[in-house]
Amino acid sequence: MNPWFLVIIAGLMETGWAVGLKYSAGFTRLVPSVATVGGAIASFYLLSRAMNAIPVGTAYAVWVGIGAVGTAILAVILFNEPVSVLRVMGILLIITGIIALKLA
Repeated sequence: MNPWFLVIIAGLMETGWAVGLKYSAGFTRLVPSVATVGGAIASFYLLSRAMNAIPVGTAYAVWVGIGAVGTAILAVILFNEPVSVLRVMGILLIITGIIALKLA
């Protein structure tokens, strides 16, 4: 399977488990806690598979970037976190960094 596809899916799963942490309420709610841990394990597994073909620094940075951008966007949508010009600019900088790493 394409290692870049694995990193993208792993990054999206990172977004899922990061949001799941909020829903788990400090791992006091069973279903969100189990989903969060399962998502984290799957995300780490896919990232580790991708690292067989992509340099570790690049794969990790892209994975974290996708997770950070996805989590920030979902936090605005799901938890009504504020949107500001500075926040949007930060997200755009992360996306630019991800693209640069992919092209490097």
